[in-house]
Amino acid sequence: MKNYFLQITVCIVSVALVLGACSKDNDEPSNPTNFKTTAIFNPKITYGSMTDQDGNVYKTVTIGTQTWMAENLRTTKYNDGTSIVAINSSNEWSALSTGAYCNCKNTENNGEIATYGRLYNWYAVNTGKLAPKGWHVPTFDELSALITYLGGETEAGGKLKETGNTHWTTPNLGATNEVGFTALPAGLCEPKGTYSQFGAYGTWWCATGETNSCWSLSIGYMSCNAFLGGYPKSYGLSVRCIKD
Repeated sequence: MKNYFLQITVCIVSVALVLGACSKDNDEPSNPTNFKTTAIFNPKITYGSMTDQDGNVYKTVTIGTQTWMAENLRTTKYNDGTSIVAINSSNEWSALSTGAYCNCKNTENNGEIATYGRLYNWYAVNTGKLAPKGWHVPTFDELSALITYLGGETEAGGKLKETGNTHWTTPNLGATNEVGFTALPAGLCEPKGTYSQFGAYGTWWCATGETNSCWSLSIGYMSCNAFLGGYPKSYGLSVRCIKD
């Protein structure tokens, strides 16, 4: 009888350990800044990795001669360790002329932040310290070279976009993510501090600025296009960094 109860006890403990291990595997990582993303990456691509100044780990991908982050930047610090100002008030955002970030739709959900990254104004980009060391925010010429390599403005967007409709609004036309860039539609923060285009468009800052506006890359759900246009510096846009 004692052996019978011993066997039952061992079985119960074993099951508890297995279930505990499964539960732990689904929990958030021990690093509080490195939460799991739900982005759908290209399983045929061999990704690299890099780490930002917050300790967030990102996938990276080489496209032609360029190596890019395959996720949107989500750091809360510059690469010298100083904190970037966080804004969640529309009144504060509209009055800014210095670097700042906000979360898409003011979300505090760590999984959403890990997936979509954060939105930065161009003043943060212009510090030259937003990208992790060894990386930089791309110039107009570097973004233009990426688009050209992928067949031009009318084709490049589809090759850069995450596939399906988990994050992109239907129909997400032409999305193949064949190069593994996994572009996501984080939308933007307008100068008055309101959010728009979430799920429909992704827009990423370029380091090349003009007097009142700066260049950016935009990709939408209704076409394969990837086009370079301008946004005022007070907008909050996504950031993808390129390796030095």
